[in-house]
Amino acid sequence: MTETPGALHKVTLRQLQIFLVAAETLSFQRAAESLHLTPPAVSMQMGRLGEELGAPLFEKHGRQLALTASGQTLLPYARRISQLLREASSAITELEGAAGLTLTVAMVSTSRNFGPQLVARFQAQHPEARVEIRIGNRREVIELLESDEAQLALMGRVPGRVEVEAVPFAEHPYVVIASPEHPLAGEHDIDPARLSEEVFLARESGSGTRIVMEHFFGDRGIGMPRLQEMSSNENIKQAVIANMGLAVISRHTLSLELDAGRLVELDVQGMPEMRSWRVVCLRGKALNGIGLKFWEFVESRGPGFMKELFSNA
Repeated sequence: MTETPGALHKVTLRQLQIFLVAAETLSFQRAAESLHLTPPAVSMQMGRLGEELGAPLFEKHGRQLALTASGQTLLPYARRISQLLREASSAITELEGAAGLTLTVAMVSTSRNFGPQLVARFQAQHPEARVEIRIGNRREVIELLESDEAQLALMGRVPGRVEVEAVPFAEHPYVVIASPEHPLAGEHDIDPARLSEEVFLARESGSGTRIVMEHFFGDRGIGMPRLQEMSSNENIKQAVIANMGLAVISRHTLSLELDAGRLVELDVQGMPEMRSWRVVCLRGKALNGIGLKFWEFVESRGPGFMKELFSNA
C-alpha cells in the first residue's frame, strides 16, 4: 500500500542548500551573500523549512545566531543529502563523458578486409576512444543505423529506404573471378554476353555485391546467368576456387587468393565495375564527439589509407 506523504515531501533541495550555508556561517547575512539572496529571503526559507519539519532550526542568543537541537540533528542528514547529490552529478558527468568517447561502427561484410584496420588506425590517434565494430550484411547494417545501435557505417551503395548523409572516401572495384582451371581464365577482352552462359556464385538478394552484379548485366541488356546463392564472400571464394562457377566480387577481398594464384581476375569488357566506399550516418542524427572525429578521420585520412592498403589492387 502506498504511504501518504507527510510534511517532508514539501522540503526542497534549495531549502536544504540554504540551511547548510546558514548553519556553517551562523549568519543569515553571510549566507545571503554567499547564495546571492537577500537576508529576508534566507530568513523566510529557514522559517518555512522549520515549519515543514515541525520545529525551529535557528535561535538567537543575543545578537548571535545558533542552531537549535533540531537544527543540530538535521545538519548531518543535510550534509549527506548534499554529498549524495554531488556524487550523482559526478556519476552523470562521467557517464556523459564516457558516452562521448564511445562509438559503434557498422560495416558491411565486404569491408571486413579493411574496416577493422581503419578503426585501429583511428584508435592509435585517439587512444581515449572506445569503438565497437558490428559486421553484417547490407540489410543488417541498415537496421543497425535505423535502430541507433550503430552511429556510423562503412558501406558501398547508400540505403534507399532511409535518408542518410554519406561521404565517399575510396574507389571500390568489382571484378569477375574464376578458378585458374576455368576455360575463360586465359582469355582476354571477354564479351560480357558470354558470361550469361556461366554459373555465378552470388550473395543474397539485396546485398551490395549482388546489386552490382545485377546492374552489370542489366545495364548491358544481358540476361542474368544462373545463380547459386551463398551466405558469405568467403564461401563464394572457396566455391570459385573449387571451379563451381564464376563470381562478381570486390577486389578488396581478394589479395591473398590472387597473390597465391588460387583465383584469377577475368579480363572482361567493362570491368572492373567501379563503385565507392562511403562513411554513412542517418540524416539529422547528431554524432557525439568521437563520432565526429571518426567521420572527419575517414573523410580526410581514409583515401590515403585505402591506397596504401590496396596498392596492389
